[in-house]
Amino acid sequence: MDSFTVTTRERCEMIDITKKVRDIVSKQKISTGLVCIFVPHTTAAVTINENADPDVPRDILNQLNRLIPKNAPFLHCEGNSDAHVKASLVGSSELVIVSGGELMLGQWQSIFFCEFDGPRTRRVYVEVVGSKP
Repeated sequence: MDSFTVTTRERCEMIDITKKVRDIVSKQKISTGLVCIFVPHTTAAVTINENADPDVPRDILNQLNRLIPKNAPFLHCEGNSDAHVKASLVGSSELVIVSGGELMLGQWQSIFFCEFDGPRTRRVYVEVVGSKP
């Protein structure tokens, strides 16, 4: 298993981690398999979505913030309940097919680390399983 850190600068942001995941897959030298990207944090997540237009991640964050506002009446008293809800909705892992040694992402897709309670330094785990050529 490999891992890397992500340092966030905002309370809520989406950071493209596709290159880091690709580099790990490339280092493993598999031709066919799966890669699991896992975020071990209760106020952060990982997702796959469009990265060609920077407004897409902004729209996602804006709508999550509209649907789950920070100042909503939560029982959890640490002031980050919205981040817990957002992380649960988005999810802590993604699974991507590897074929020909490449991530089988669509033309416009990227893998995003989603921060909902930053700024922080976070860890992302990447497990690659597959066969070598």
